[in-house]
This record gives sequence, structure tokens and C-alpha cells, in this order.
Amino acid sequence: MIVFRSPDEVPHGFGPSAVAIGKFDGVHAGHRAVIQRLKEAAAASGSQAVAVTFDRNPLAVLRPDRCPENVVTVDRKLELLGELGLDATLVLTFDEELASRSAEAFVVDILVGALGVSQVLVGEDFRFGRGGEGTPALLRRLAPTHGFTVEVVDDVYLAGSERRVSSTWIRELLVEGDVEEAARALGRYPDVRGEVVHGLKRGRELGFPTANLSTITDAFVPADGVYAGWLVDHDTGIRHPSAISVGTNPTFDDVLERQVEAHVLDETGLELYGHDVTVEFVRRLRGMVAYEGIEKLAAQIAVDVADARVVLAAQA
Repeated sequence: MIVFRSPDEVPHGFGPSAVAIGKFDGVHAGHRAVIQRLKEAAAASGSQAVAVTFDRNPLAVLRPDRCPENVVTVDRKLELLGELGLDATLVLTFDEELASRSAEAFVVDILVGALGVSQVLVGEDFRFGRGGEGTPALLRRLAPTHGFTVEVVDDVYLAGSERRVSSTWIRELLVEGDVEEAARALGRYPDVRGEVVHGLKRGRELGFPTANLSTITDAFVPADGVYAGWLVDHDTGIRHPSAISVGTNPTFDDVLERQVEAHVLDETGLELYGHDVTVEFVRRLRGMVAYEGIEKLAAQIAVDVADARVVLAAQA
């Protein structure tokens, strides 16, 4: 997938393009439905399949006091979009200039001028341009003049749920620690990626060594607690079953920042320091609890490891 960081980077004559526009935060099941329809439309018309997105949540500029934390970083978003088989993604810098641009200018300058758009796909609630004046109705009004068609893609609902899939809902699920429902909404396991760094080595002292992720990760970290999941070592390509802890380790009460640490099951002598890893969350086993002494903590960790082994065996 080609990534353009500005309309100026799009080569002259790049189109025709079938274009989907959105924040695509998390690249969840709703986004995936849009991209799938986009690829079908592009294939049918012989066009390039292109996503247009932003380098930040527009609320970071328009209403920073109301801007939520991203589900994933921009780099992770691009990685996920690339996995879906798009031809290109245009990442627009959402600044005051873009925020003040009229919706019609957005269409003429970016969609038509840069991308040679032949078809536009959006969700019903998508808004763009100054003051959010750009709507599917406006796109339909402009379409005949500029030679493109417009398709509004329906919202996606999970089986048994009356709530549409959205980044807002996924954040709420992760805050609750409901990684199973979040996985259904995302179309993949929730995960975070980072470098394995040295910790306080308490897990090793308790007989359960852990790989501690750096505090800088690339995604929204779920609620404090213990999870069954997988540690994917990008340096070796190996996917390890793991019991994962998220939190500040309240039994010792001397960890100031939330940590993600994974104990790889049934491995001894595994050396992961400095490795680039992804931790995938499959199921929450329990919340984070302060125990009275390391003996009780070690006993509970043994239970957690056994529980994680059962959960992951069922996933294999």
C-alpha cells in the first residue's frame, strides 16, 4: 500500500480512484466493511482503492477538551489498513487550515483534483469540511458536476447487539476490560506493541518471569487486570501463549505508571529484552488486587497461569 502524507505527494494522473473517507481509528469491523465495499467498487470500475484519513482526531484541533484517546496510533492504523489490501491511503494533516476549508473545496481540491475520484464511500454520520458542513447529501449534490458517484455504507452491528460498532464503543469496552467483545467489534484481538524493557524483576523472583513492555505503546491499553493472551515476538516471528498483567502492581505499591507485562507459558530461559513485541488480549481473567504478602500473590499467579493455559488451549 502506498502512503501519501499530503495531496501534493499524489502523482499527477493517479486516478481514477474509489475513495473511502474516515478517521478509521482502530480499523474496526465497521471500517472493514467500508473497505471491503470500497475494494469491490474499485475492482468493478478499474479504479484505485484509496482511504483518506487524518493524522489525528479532528477534535484534537476543534475541541481538545472533548478529544478521546486514540484506539491506535496513526502508524498502527496505516499498518492495519495496509493489511486490508488497499492500493493507497492519503493521510491529511488536520490543522487549522484544513479545519477551515469548506467542504466543497475539500471535494474539489483533494478528492477530485489530487485523487481523480470516481466513487466516494462514507458512513451515514461522516462529516467533513468547515463546521462539519460536508454530508452525504452534499456529496450527492456535487457528484454530477465532478463526475463521481456516492455510496453510503450501512453501520455494522454485532450479532446479538443493538449498538453499532464504533471507536467510542470499543474504548468503553477496553476501559471495562471486556476484550472479548472488543475483539468482536475490532475483528481482531485488541493488542499493544512495544519494546521489552527491564523491570523490577519481581516476576522472576516469584517464579513467573515477565516481559515488560515500554510505557510507550501503539494502542489503547485495556483496564487493569490479568488476561490470557499471546505475546508475538516480531524479532523471531514466534507467537507465545501468555498470562498478561496490566496495572501498577498494588501488592508492592511502588510502581508509578501502568505497565503491561506478559509471562510466557511453559518457557524457561527465554530472552526477550530489547525485542519488538505485540501483546494480544484474549480474555480477562480477573481484576487487579493487592495481596497480603508475596506468598498469596505467587499462589494467585499460579492460578492465573493455569487459567490462561485453559483459555488459550481452547483458542488453538
